[in-house]
Amino acid sequence: MENSEKTEVVLLACGSFNPVTNMHLRLFELAKDYLNGTGKYRVIKGIISPVGDAYNKKELIPAHHRVIMAELATKNSKWVEVDTWESLQKEWVETVKVLRHHQEKLEASNCDQQQNSPMLERPGRKRKWTEQRQDSSPKKSLDPKTKGVAKVKLLCGADLLESFGVPNLWKSEDIAQIVSDYGLVCITRAGSDAQKFIYESDVLWKHQSNIHLVNEWITNDISSTKIRRALRRGQSIRYLVPELVQEYIKNHDLYSSESEDRNVEVILAPLQRNIAKAKA
Repeated sequence: MENSEKTEVVLLACGSFNPVTNMHLRLFELAKDYLNGTGKYRVIKGIISPVGDAYNKKELIPAHHRVIMAELATKNSKWVEVDTWESLQKEWVETVKVLRHHQEKLEASNCDQQQNSPMLERPGRKRKWTEQRQDSSPKKSLDPKTKGVAKVKLLCGADLLESFGVPNLWKSEDIAQIVSDYGLVCITRAGSDAQKFIYESDVLWKHQSNIHLVNEWITNDISSTKIRRALRRGQSIRYLVPELVQEYIKNHDLYSSESEDRNVEVILAPLQRNIAKAKA
C-alpha cells in the first residue's frame, strides 16, 4: 500500500511524566513499529503532553520541571516532541479535551496548507487568486474522522486502559468518545490482561477495532514510581532515564522526601470533579 493510501497518525501520550523514563520513550517506538507494520497507518509524529499541576497527584512535582525533563529526553528524537498546552492550563483538563485540542490543530494546519497551495487556472478563466482561495477554502471540521487529515490516537500503557474501570476516575462519555473518535494504542505489560478487560467492558468491546493492543516482548518494568523511590533512597537511576534527565534531577535536587508529601492529602482532580457532578 502506498503512503498516500495510508492513514497518517499522531501518537499522543498524556500523563504525569514524573519523571519521564526510558520506558515512556519505548512506548512510542513500539507503537510506531506496530502501526506502520499493519500497512494501514503511517506514524508521522509523537507528542508527550505532561499533565498540569492542578491534577493534584501525590508526589507530582511542578509542571515546568516535568516539561523540561521531557524536552531533554526527546532532544535527539526526530519525531517525538513535547507539547506544553496541557501543562499550562490553570485547571486540570480531561484527556478527551487534550485529544480534541491536538486534532483541531491538525485540521487547522491542513486547512492552512490547502488555502496556501497554488491552484492551476482552467483555460478561459481569469478569476483572481484571492477569489479562488475564497471559493476553494474548505470549512474547518471538528470531526476527527475528516478525510485527508492525520488522526490523533491516544498512546498508553495497560495501566491507563485498566483505569477506565476505576469508579469516578473517568466519565463514561469521555471513554466512549476516546475509543470511538480517536482510538487507543495500548502497550501491554506482563501480568496484565488487556484483552479480558476489553471483553468485560461493553463500550470498549463495541469499539475494539479502534483499540490496538501491542505486546512488549522485551519486558521492561521501569516506572516513574520506582524511579522516585530509588532517588529518595539515594540509589542510582542510571540507564533507567535518559542521561540528560538524570543530570537535571541531580542539579535541581528533585524527588526528595519533601516532594513525596506533595498533594498527600489532596483528592485527585478527576475524582473531585466527577464525584461533585455525581452529587449535583
